[in-house]
Amino acid sequence: MAQVEAATERIIAAQPDDVFDALADYSGTRESVLTEPFSEYEVREGGDGEGTLVHWKLQATSKRVRDCLLEVSEPTDGELVEKDRNSSMVTTWRVTPAGEGKARVSVTTVWNGAGGIGGFFEKTFAPKGLARIYDGVLAKLAARMES
Repeated sequence: MAQVEAATERIIAAQPDDVFDALADYSGTRESVLTEPFSEYEVREGGDGEGTLVHWKLQATSKRVRDCLLEVSEPTDGELVEKDRNSSMVTTWRVTPAGEGKARVSVTTVWNGAGGIGGFFEKTFAPKGLARIYDGVLAKLAARMES
């Protein structure tokens, strides 16, 4: 099994600490910036960054739905890591300064891909599809933070 990685980023015209706080707010902001591929959102423990346990379903394609149960940690300043209990998927959100009053938000997801021909197609197409999904989330986050 090869590791598959999807990544994207966006500059948001808001203070980095405010952007990070919004991303870490699983009880409020986070659900409001999720896009159509996400459903059945539920905070099961915590709700603010480290120690949060959150559930959602992610419909990556018309046939592929992941049932995600994510443990949230904050290993370093400006970083949220969501580890899926139901798979090898790990998503890391990083918020860093990007000039005066701006934040760079990057999101990277890695997982152990399938083997064989299915794995080839997964490694080829899944990163672009997942990056598009997270581009939508970042666009909604930017609209919320910049208003």
